[in-house]
Amino acid sequence: MSFNRSDIQTIYENELKAMIQDRDKAGFKEVVTSLHPQDQMDLYVHLREQERRFLYETMPPQAFALVFQELDVLDQTRYIHELEEDYARAVIRHMASDEAADFLLQTRQDKVSRLLEESDDAFSRNIKELLTYEEETAGSIMTKEFISLRTTDRISDVIAMLRVEGPKAETIYYLYVIDDRHKLVGVASLRDLIVAEPDAFVQDVMSTRLISVKALDDQEDVAHLFKKYDFLAIPVVTEKRKLIGIITVDDILDVMEAEQTEDLGEFAASRGATDVSLSPVTAAKKRAPWIILLMFFGMITAGVIGQFEETLEAIVLLAGFIPLIMDSAGNTGTQSLAVAVRSLALGTVEKKGVRNMIAREFRTGVMLGLMCAVTLIVIVPVIYPGEFLLAGIVAVSILFSLSLATVIGTVVPLIIHKLNLDPAIASGPFITTVNDIIGLMIYFTFATSLLQYL
Repeated sequence: MSFNRSDIQTIYENELKAMIQDRDKAGFKEVVTSLHPQDQMDLYVHLREQERRFLYETMPPQAFALVFQELDVLDQTRYIHELEEDYARAVIRHMASDEAADFLLQTRQDKVSRLLEESDDAFSRNIKELLTYEEETAGSIMTKEFISLRTTDRISDVIAMLRVEGPKAETIYYLYVIDDRHKLVGVASLRDLIVAEPDAFVQDVMSTRLISVKALDDQEDVAHLFKKYDFLAIPVVTEKRKLIGIITVDDILDVMEAEQTEDLGEFAASRGATDVSLSPVTAAKKRAPWIILLMFFGMITAGVIGQFEETLEAIVLLAGFIPLIMDSAGNTGTQSLAVAVRSLALGTVEKKGVRNMIAREFRTGVMLGLMCAVTLIVIVPVIYPGEFLLAGIVAVSILFSLSLATVIGTVVPLIIHKLNLDPAIASGPFITTVNDIIGLMIYFTFATSLLQYL
């Protein structure tokens, strides 16, 4: 059964609050442990500090570890200071190795790090290994808690082993098969093992059609593989095909969310500033570079207008259509940018071809330009009686501006992608400003060339 925040509030008000006041540890533990770890996390962040301390007294470290690893890093950093050193160490040690490594990588928790450094057991070694990989690589998000099989293992023995070792692993839906040198040679699903004859061997049911990733592969590329093949897990290997870990789908969901947030920040020219928990000062610092750069581009726009000052002085009415030209070109370019970035993310560009994509967007721009041009030819003379030539200038400017805007909005992210950079850095405001400049140049060039007839 799932609970929303109001349900959690009701449970707290009706049951847990009184139990905390009465120090009813048994009752409190029974209610809390009956909840899903995600719901336990929602409850946990709702508690006040003294109530959280009561929870620490009630929940064993291995149970609280499931709650703690559901928190985001900022909350983990905040709450870890409330824990006693031994309790904190035990909590970290009961977390999945990838979750614990991510926590230690993102924060500077000296007391926990020191305790891990003092140990030389398998868990500490796994954490130290995971911390050596760069952020946003496959190695940084893989887990070391996995079960590997040998080709000569008997199915009945594997099933018996899974009953013991299965709860300790991150997942047992896929079981990877290695040889004597720990090289990855096959994979068997849990279903394959269950339906196989008990006397059969792993080599009889495993598949050798393997999809794997290297430890230094980009996590976004790994996410694409999960989406393409509908995996629940994927093995991580070294250059020599040695199996060193696995990546599970729950970690990839986090990666997808992080990448989408990052792309959204790039698209809005506010990279790194989309986190609502950031202070105003930090958010301003992260947004300032793009804003200042765009301000300079805005000065170029002002310079373009200044170059045609005589035209504006002769026909003041031209100034009234500047926002229309700028907004239309900017909006159309941003739409094409969104299509291009999305197509690159989904891999559809490779399927349809770059030329086809550019041609499609150009044709779309021409059609949009024609529709807007016809509309302006009809409306402008109605609003400004007799200004047929002005209507024609604005209409032709819109046609050319929108046609070019779609091409620019498509080509720029494609070029950036070709340079092996994130195409999302071709932000909406940047494309909008570039198209503003080009649109104004087209508009004033037409107007100046026909000035004698206006």
